Amino acid sequence: MKKILTILFIIIVLAACSSEENNYDYIFNGEGEYWKAEYSISGTEIWGEKGGKTTYSNENDEEFVLTYKGSLKEISSMKTLEYSYETSAGGGSGTRAFDEPLTEVTFKIMGSSGNGAKVSEDEEVQVNVKWDDFEESFELHKSK
Repeated sequence: MKKILTILFIIIVLAACSSEENNYDYIFNGEGEYWKAEYSISGTEIWGEKGGKTTYSNENDEEFVLTYKGSLKEISSMKTLEYSYETSAGGGSGTRAFDEPLTEVTFKIMGSSGNGAKVSEDEEVQVNVKWDDFEESFELHKSK
C-alpha cells in the first residue's frame, strides 16, 4: 500500500509540473509599387501549470527584410529612409540617413524577445516606408 501511495504522489507531482511546448515558424510576404518585404518569425510557446495556475511563456526570433523593387541607380541619391512594420504582438522600425550614395537595395531588422505576445499565423502585417519625399504602405500575408 505504501508503494502505491508513493507512486500516486509522484504522478500527481509530475502532472502538476507538466508543460506543453509548441514551436512555430511563420513567413509573411507582400509588396507595394516600389518596395517589397518579408517578415519571418520563429519561436516557442510553453504552456504549463504551477501551483494550480496556468503559466505561459513565449520566446521568438524575428527578421524583417525590406527591398527596393527598382534598380540601385534609382535610389542611389536617397538621403533618408524610414520603415516600420506592425503586428498584433508589437513591431519594429528603422531609420537611416545617407551621406553617400547607396550601395544596397535591401535593409534588415533582426531581433528576439521573450515572454511577449505571439504573432498569429493568420494576421496581416502592416508595413510603412518613407524615403525622401515619398511614402508607401502595404500589407504582408502569411506564405502558403
